[in-house]
Formats: sequence, structure tokens, C-alpha cells
Amino acid sequence: MRSVMRRLDEIAVVLKERGDTIALLGLGSCGAQPARLDDHSDLDFYVIVEDGAAWRYLDRTDWLEAPGPVTYLFTHQRGGRRALYADGVFVEYRVLTVADLARTPFAGARVVWRRPGAPAGLATSGAPVPRPPFDTEEYHLNDALVSLYIGLHRELRGEHLAASRLIQHRAVDAVIALLRLGGGEPPYRDAFEPARRIERAHPVEVLPLAAMVPGYTGNVAAVRFTLGWLERRYTVPAGIGDALRELVRSVDVR
Repeated sequence: MRSVMRRLDEIAVVLKERGDTIALLGLGSCGAQPARLDDHSDLDFYVIVEDGAAWRYLDRTDWLEAPGPVTYLFTHQRGGRRALYADGVFVEYRVLTVADLARTPFAGARVVWRRPGAPAGLATSGAPVPRPPFDTEEYHLNDALVSLYIGLHRELRGEHLAASRLIQHRAVDAVIALLRLGGGEPPYRDAFEPARRIERAHPVEVLPLAAMVPGYTGNVAAVRFTLGWLERRYTVPAGIGDALRELVRSVDVR
């Protein structure tokens, strides 16, 4: 845990000696919420550079390897890399200009280092964090129900993996969104990935994930359980509710 934060500080020391760097931002557990940090945390950061300098920090890794040898590196997105240090510190970083940063949605950033005269507000995104089309109980409830319905039809067609992604992923994400709306923002919620730390936010009595996500061969059981969970807590529209129950019954008699 300490080695991750130390590595970020070591990278800052390297970058501050260069004339084409503007700032280093920590994100995730190395950002504005350090209480999330544990022995399994990786290191997420943005390197903010002058216009025209990004290629030096993407194509060259001398700055990255200055704190220690890198044993693994690959490009995972435009302007972004993932890497593994020999001592086990895993990093994910992007190299951005100030203009790039203004177009990038992010949350929970922390300025680790900034050069004198750097623009203010670097730790605040100028782009909105992606949201569902409608962040309402009605939307998430119906999104869950439709995901169960379409997913069960795909299961019956023999598309078990495609079915599981609707039944045990999308529908469960909708359930998580319903709980968020009903009980407020859970601590350290990840704006980009609702499943992160969800076990800490809701006890198993409230969110029985083992029953909602039983695995590749458990799609029918997951539909049956998640539908029942929704019916006990919300008013399920009759049309989709009746259709789902009838579909589940048809599976039971097969």
C-alpha cells in the first residue's frame, strides 16, 4: 500500500525536473479518497504536458522507469498505457494536454504536483461524468425488468453468455442504481463502475448478490430471484411483470 503512494511521489520528482510537464494528477485510491487505498490498489494517474509533448511520455518510458524497472507495458486506449513494475506496482496512466483534460470526464482527482503558473482547477473535470439517459426509479426499475425479459429469451435460444450479460450484469447494475436512489450515495462510489465496493455499501440481506449473480449456468435462477426481489420492493408494471412470470413458468414446465 505504501509502495503505491511512494511510486506516485517518485514519478512526481521525475516530472518536475522536466520543462514540458505541467502537472501530475492522482486518481482513484491515489486521488482525493486515499482511505480507499489497500494492498490491492493499483496506481492511476494523469500526466499533464505542454502541447506537442505528449508523444515523449507515450513513446518513451525513461520517465516511467526512473523509479524502477518496468516488466510489462501495453497501450490500452488512445493516450493511455498500463504497466507493471518489477516490485509489483501496477499503474494505469494517461498523458494529456490541458485542452485534452478539459474534454475528459473524471472524478476524485488530486493534484500531486503542479508547476508554478499551472492553470487552476486541474483536479476538476470540465466534462460531465456519463449518466444513464434517466436517473430515476422508473427508468432503473424498467431497465432491470426489460433486461431480465430479453435476457431470458436469449437464454432459451441457447445464448447463455449473452443472456448472462443482461440478467446478471445489466439488470444487477439497475438494481444497484435503485438502491443508490433509495438510500443515498454510498461511500466512495465509483462514478464509472457501479459494482466497485458495492459489497461494503450494502449488506447481503439488502443486496443478495450470490443469488443475483450465480454464474453462467444460473441465468434462469437469477431471473426468478431478481424478479422476486424487485416485486417485493417496487410496483412492477403489470404488462412486463405478467410476461416475465409467464416466461419463467414456461421454463419451469420444460
